[in-house]
Amino acid sequence: MPFNHHGSNLFPALSPNHSGMLDVGDGHSIYWEECGNPDGQPILFLHGGPGAGCAPVHRRFFDPDHYRIVLLDQRGCGRSVPAASIEHNTTDHLVADLEKLRRLLKIDSWFVFGGSWGSTLALAYGVAHPARCKGFILRGVFMGQDYEGDWFLNKMGTFQPEAARAFIHFLPTEERTDILNNYVRRLNHPDSDIHLPAAVSWSAYEEACATLMPFHNPGQPDPHSTLCLARMEAHYFQHKFFMEKDHLLNKLHRILHLPCIIVQGRYDVVCPPVTAEHLSRSWPNSQLIIVPDAGHSALEPGIRNALVNATQAFKVYSD
Repeated sequence: MPFNHHGSNLFPALSPNHSGMLDVGDGHSIYWEECGNPDGQPILFLHGGPGAGCAPVHRRFFDPDHYRIVLLDQRGCGRSVPAASIEHNTTDHLVADLEKLRRLLKIDSWFVFGGSWGSTLALAYGVAHPARCKGFILRGVFMGQDYEGDWFLNKMGTFQPEAARAFIHFLPTEERTDILNNYVRRLNHPDSDIHLPAAVSWSAYEEACATLMPFHNPGQPDPHSTLCLARMEAHYFQHKFFMEKDHLLNKLHRILHLPCIIVQGRYDVVCPPVTAEHLSRSWPNSQLIIVPDAGHSALEPGIRNALVNATQAFKVYSD
């Protein structure tokens, strides 16, 4: 399924055909929406983080004349409620939520598109429910392995030492020997004067590392989205993403018959290319696209173009 990853751009902006809140139990309700062709090929978009939420721009990776595009905000983030809640929030819960949403929408099977943490969740869903998947488009691959968590917390600063120093030095000296647990403690403190500054510090560290070229957001951080992202990421890091060691690789045989396109920035500092390359070598039916002039963000030009071309390439699998 070779294709040229140059020369494509996002599809025009569009609005949802339907949206709603789905009660998934445990006190959680998740926001979902669908747009594009109601009779088209179903494709599920999974956002990153955990905790980032979906945005209108995410609808635009897909041809709305061809695809029935489904998006959701995972537990505890975006428009889902309760906001920033880590209670009953694990990988297994998120996988189960996807199945509940699929049944609600009366979709037999769908393509799954996910980047960063979204690639992790896509694979976790796929190995749990292989019969419900038609194929995968993955970006900035993250598989929840120990070395990936260690990289994010302790080694990502190899390339962004100023950002790493600010991230570490946000904590008092006596807390710097246990960065993760002390961030978790602060992020979950009920006082906003404690948890919001910690969330801003955590998110600023990740944002500084997410693009090849420096990106400066002149606006003030949105407290809701910043807390959702930071609290959820730290929660999942602390619990090793609620997966046994090498869970995804050990179960990968369940989906090896399905097509997969992997889009990876050569200079992705958040999720280094070694993980995507390892996944590709383990999946003979996959195609690895290394974008030579990009980092981690889905909206960098080379990554964006490759993702659009991937969704275009998957049209050959229409029923």
